[in-house]
Amino acid sequence: MVDWRISRGQLLISVGALLLLAIVAEKSRQLIGDESSSKSGKFSWINCFDLGSGSLACVAKEGVKLYTYNIRTGIVEKARQRAVEVALQEAIDDGLSVREAAKQAELIGKKAGKLASRKARRIIGPILAASWDFFEALYYGGTVTEASLRGSGTLVGTWVGGFEGEKKLGRLGYLIGSHVGSWLGGRVGLMIYDIARAAQLLTSSVTELVTEEGEPYDHSETL
Repeated sequence: MVDWRISRGQLLISVGALLLLAIVAEKSRQLIGDESSSKSGKFSWINCFDLGSGSLACVAKEGVKLYTYNIRTGIVEKARQRAVEVALQEAIDDGLSVREAAKQAELIGKKAGKLASRKARRIIGPILAASWDFFEALYYGGTVTEASLRGSGTLVGTWVGGFEGEKKLGRLGYLIGSHVGSWLGGRVGLMIYDIARAAQLLTSSVTELVTEEGEPYDHSETL
């Protein structure tokens, strides 16, 4: 019960923080205008249903991600099965009963699967997703800073989403969590970019205003 309450509390805090960040980012985009705001963020999930180029782009992107995530889970499953086979044979050779040998082999297989999962989780899916979003941002006319922030957000989101999803639902949870985390992380990166651009604009405006007020008044202009 305690763990459930903690999880629910963390979820509410996370959702609240994301909503606040989204509101601030939207106000920032309105302040700086379309020319200065993030470019790749204008392509949303709604474009995936335009039955045109948007749909093709979404199918290609999500298909590559799904294929990569399945490669990762396949590597993990292969490592687990191989460890189980070796451990089972060794246990039987040591004189253990089939039941005890199977139990011991299953434990060893789980450990091998976790080890392979840790290695693959940090390499395959997150890097590919981040690279894709990085170049997608550049393709839509975004700056290197925008592409870097979006790619970084995607990288972190994919890793965290996959890790949490796998803890809850196993292989299926990893696939779902990686997709959701990838999308959400990329959006957060774009929000941070727009907020930073708005802050830069406000800072520049305030600096110019202070500079103008600090300049000495030329009385000759009134003569």
